[in-house]
Amino acid sequence: MPQATPATRTERLRHWAASRHGLAPDTLALCLAAGDASFRRYYRLHLPDGTTRMLMDAPPEQEDSHPFVAIARHWRSAGLPVPRLHGEDLEAGFLELDDLGDTPLQARLRGDTHPDTLAWHERALVLLHELQNRATPEALPPYDAALLGRELDLFPDWCLGRWLGLSTPPGWSALREMLIASALAQPVVTVHRDFDAMNLMLHDDDLYLIDFQDAVAGPISYDLISLLRGRYCRFAPERFAAWVEAFRRRAVADGRLPATTTAEAFHRQAQAMAAQRALKVLGIFCRLTLRDGRDGYLERLPHFLDHLDDSLASLPDQDAFRAWLTHEFRPALARRLEATP
Repeated sequence: MPQATPATRTERLRHWAASRHGLAPDTLALCLAAGDASFRRYYRLHLPDGTTRMLMDAPPEQEDSHPFVAIARHWRSAGLPVPRLHGEDLEAGFLELDDLGDTPLQARLRGDTHPDTLAWHERALVLLHELQNRATPEALPPYDAALLGRELDLFPDWCLGRWLGLSTPPGWSALREMLIASALAQPVVTVHRDFDAMNLMLHDDDLYLIDFQDAVAGPISYDLISLLRGRYCRFAPERFAAWVEAFRRRAVADGRLPATTTAEAFHRQAQAMAAQRALKVLGIFCRLTLRDGRDGYLERLPHFLDHLDDSLASLPDQDAFRAWLTHEFRPALARRLEATP
């Protein structure tokens, strides 16, 4: 008598993994390990010999796993630290990967000025240089004006209009145009697109890259900004500027940046990139809350608002927009957060 088709995705994933390893499905130990802002879920598979693997469940109707597989293979062949791919069923949306443990870089951070936090960021910056030097961007989608614009438009659409009920401020169009132009003026490299402490896993004292399926060919400063203006730290302007300058010097030395790129020019580009990313994140976090029902993102909005203000303070002709942030947006945000259960 034929076996019944498994009813749930978890059951289907269990049967798929069991068939790969010649095991009975009911003997397989699967533990939910993590979820993320997408529809992907991760399960830890315990095999009889004591080996563990990570199973990715990415429903194909919501998530296309082809980019993840292609990038994983390319980056691993380039000598980059990414999880090894052991098995795949792209039609079902199932992948079997190395288990890198449960310690993202964020678990090692101890405050903005703690020596451990600074040291781990130094190590992450070394990995970023390796990523940009080893991984070629040619096969990746372009981080072009259309994509940059769609990301920026998340701010007025989701954060201002749908969540706060605010009108788009005067000067938005000019700011939007300037940020896009600044991004497109930079050299194009491989961009992870979320090179954040949560996507750098610590395994056997080494950092590994994960969640790279959205990688693009784009501005050289983007991943630098993802790390230095991320979710967990707000570094002093002097510390931020020192890291940006050190990055510029190394990128000039190995040819990623033209030798004519001055410290002042690259610092402005980095600050503009940081403003673009902060505006994008403010919009995405509101969309995750309103559209997808994801809890926990709203509490990070003030942190990215501070990032945005830090960035705009270093850019010319942004006094009017900063004044609007201070006198209209920030109070409206505070009121909305206070009224939100």
